[in-house]
Amino acid sequence: MIHVRKTTTPQLLADAEQTIMHTAVRPGIVMERGEGMYLWDTDGARYLDFIGGWAVTCLGHSPAAIRDALSSQSSMLVNASPAFYNRPMIEFAKQLTELSGYDKAFFASSGAEANEGAIKLARKHGALHLGGAYGIVTMTGSFHGRTLATMSATGKARWQSLFAPSMPGFKHVPLNDWNGLLAAVDGNTCAIMLELVQGEGGVHPADADYLGKVRELCDERGIMLIFDEIQTGLGRTGKMFASGHYGIQADVMTLGKGIGGGFPLAALLVRDRFNVFEPGDQGGTYTGQPLAMAVGQAVVREIVTRQLARNAELMGECLTRRINEVAEAYRLSPIRGKGLLLAFDLPVPCGAELVAACLREGLLINSPHPSTIRLMPPLIVSEEDIDAMLDLLCRAMDTVRLRS
Repeated sequence: MIHVRKTTTPQLLADAEQTIMHTAVRPGIVMERGEGMYLWDTDGARYLDFIGGWAVTCLGHSPAAIRDALSSQSSMLVNASPAFYNRPMIEFAKQLTELSGYDKAFFASSGAEANEGAIKLARKHGALHLGGAYGIVTMTGSFHGRTLATMSATGKARWQSLFAPSMPGFKHVPLNDWNGLLAAVDGNTCAIMLELVQGEGGVHPADADYLGKVRELCDERGIMLIFDEIQTGLGRTGKMFASGHYGIQADVMTLGKGIGGGFPLAALLVRDRFNVFEPGDQGGTYTGQPLAMAVGQAVVREIVTRQLARNAELMGECLTRRINEVAEAYRLSPIRGKGLLLAFDLPVPCGAELVAACLREGLLINSPHPSTIRLMPPLIVSEEDIDAMLDLLCRAMDTVRLRS
């Protein structure tokens, strides 16, 4: 029998303050367990989760599929080193390439690593085929990760001087600004990198006409097109991949967040034409790690067999209707986004205050900007969950006096 030492929440918070680097502002609660759409803290308070671990817990909290995959795989092989193939690595690569239409896969532990790999791949493509071009055009308001390279790629103005000097070679233009993009692309451009729906940027989708022109431009000039689907991939937007809304395939696609359902996992997928890595160019201690591969297979299988992309589409429509029903009363902007990656704007910049009020009511939401609320619930969300969320949200909005 295992005896678990009970520690009070105040002591846990004191220990956290003493031992954990202060890299995020966190509320004074400690999450202890989760099931389905809910989390519980160490005081027993329950929270309806419409953040979903930042679009990570696609199957909800502590799903049987992940528990079973970890149990089964850990009894056979935990790690063999990246110097060897392992069975789940091969099976997962086959599963992903068949599902996505890409030819090859590289696995990592985080979306930032996958995007870092895409940047490396683009620059090697430029070195080999574009006369040494190394410039990459990304979008204002984009988010691609927290490594030095992906921070430089990210279109946050305040990051450009953080940890200076930033990595050279990146230009940022507004999403959907065709003339701005055309002016930014020059003889030194090896790639264009974008999110099909900017998540951290406030949930702003790419326009179909714009994306079609970007694809044509890349084809004409031999430039690599990279879709960052870290947040949008694997059912989140109501399609298996957000590119499915546009009928356009990139040369490289990156996946993360929901691909592991909460287990650290990411993938870089590439078409053969741009598969220019050679042994030694890219690697990582945990690339293709058997536990992650088994979890990834299980998560993707669940998304496909349970038609969770379709559920995201239907529940996204339901959530949009329900928010819009109260939009006039609370002076909210019409909700925007795709599937279960949605956002609306507040009449005043009280996002942090509303998030805190929702937390007190037992609801988890996100405010990426002072006047914006973002909703990213697990893909298993139901109409009943949406009704419960709206009741809690309206109570919180009443608290912060948003009603007109």
